[in-house]
Amino acid sequence: MKIFSAQQMRLADQVTMQSENINSLQLMERAASQIFNLLHNRLQGAPIPIHVFCGLGNNGGDGLVISRLLLEHGYHVRTYIVNFSENRSKEFLVNYDRLKEIAKEWPIQLKSEEDFPEIQYQDMVIDAIFGIGLNRPITPWVISLIKHINNARSFTLSVDIPSGLYDYKAPDDPEGVVFADVTVTFQLPKLIFFLPQTGGYSKDVEVIDIGINRAFLQQTPGIADLIGKNEVGPLYRPRPKYSHKGTFGHSAIIGGSYGKIGSVVLATKAALRTGAGLITTYVPECGYEIVQTTVPEAMVISDDDDELAEIELNFEPAAVGIGMGLGTSEKTSKAFGAFLKENKAPLVVDADGINILSKHPEFLETIPEQTILTPHPKELERLLGKWEDDFDKIKKAKEFSKKHNTIILIKGANSIIVYQDYLYVNNSGNPGMATAGSGDVLTGIITGLLSQGYDPIGATIFGTYLHGSAGDIASQQTGFEAVIASDIVVNIGQAYLELFRKPEVNQPQQGAQ
Repeated sequence: MKIFSAQQMRLADQVTMQSENINSLQLMERAASQIFNLLHNRLQGAPIPIHVFCGLGNNGGDGLVISRLLLEHGYHVRTYIVNFSENRSKEFLVNYDRLKEIAKEWPIQLKSEEDFPEIQYQDMVIDAIFGIGLNRPITPWVISLIKHINNARSFTLSVDIPSGLYDYKAPDDPEGVVFADVTVTFQLPKLIFFLPQTGGYSKDVEVIDIGINRAFLQQTPGIADLIGKNEVGPLYRPRPKYSHKGTFGHSAIIGGSYGKIGSVVLATKAALRTGAGLITTYVPECGYEIVQTTVPEAMVISDDDDELAEIELNFEPAAVGIGMGLGTSEKTSKAFGAFLKENKAPLVVDADGINILSKHPEFLETIPEQTILTPHPKELERLLGKWEDDFDKIKKAKEFSKKHNTIILIKGANSIIVYQDYLYVNNSGNPGMATAGSGDVLTGIITGLLSQGYDPIGATIFGTYLHGSAGDIASQQTGFEAVIASDIVVNIGQAYLELFRKPEVNQPQQGAQ
């Protein structure tokens, strides 16, 4: 599923109106009616007080339509106009008049903190103050209103996006944003729903189809793709019947130092579980027995110390995963740099491998094209430098990717894959995966896919989704808190099977009427 910017969504609206010969009021009525339908289907006429807060632009116009439809169906609605400006959109004014024609009580004008209404915990709030068009700092008393809404802790639905969020930068005041229990957004998801600084303002997001022109949606590249089961399925490459272990590549997993051999074990197991035909694990001598006994399926080459002093493979690998537990000592860094000069295989660099690249940027000149970097936040900061917010972080990652022709996997609740100017936002995974070794498993999965001949972009997208899906399956068995990295490895096979499992159809229970 594509993700569009605010500018692209506005253009999509224009194309839709032109192609269907409708005006903006008709499109607004259609969109707001869809939100009303969603509410009506769930509330079923429940007599709860509903507070609708409307701004002065088209998001406020949506709110006015919703208020009118709720009133027409007998709901207890109070509508408030948030008067932060003298300007009003044409669509707002028309729908304001339509609401006044049917409302027993006209909308209440809010101009200062003295006008704030009382909101009870058991009430419902509909937030239609700003929406996706916010482009300037919010008036202080309106920030106070947003805080007033949040403090009520009543169920809150935001229209399109929570008010106070920008489409292009982090909020000016983290407390000046509506915390929505659900955000109902139009046609396509928005990038802000998936970034650490902005995603937490929506507990749940529902995307509703408002009939935007299909041809435009299909033909227009977005700013990102949201990657789910439907997007990943076509990437899967079934195994041919007449094949052998050599068909699926001989990978190298390189890393480890004294006390940090477990990371290499996890990566090795993950690469094997993902389908690599052969694995050779390259570790310092202190890791030899550990790998041989914990991963009997792997071959092992060892160095002669507690950390790697040289990296010399006696075969040509189909893919290499390097860096986990490696350390950053001078001799290991030197060995890492020498290896990069010789290596021609597709490459995944993780953990201390990234830290060494940060200290020795000259090594970046020797890595293969489309090398995959999988940093956690601090490793990413060492690589890119500090950023102002998540949007600046993505901008810096794009610049780095273009300069060095690398793929950067920004790990997080929704991991984001950056290649050149494009983003792929992963939609699998859960908080239980925030555990030691989870990233090592991810490196092993991607390496295993590269070994089987997946291209670097496909391997990163597919591998990140597979990793998250395995974590989801593990959490269903143990709960979030009990998930450990080994559980993710164990469930990689189930994650493959889940790709082709059809949704279960609820069957009526015996005796149901």
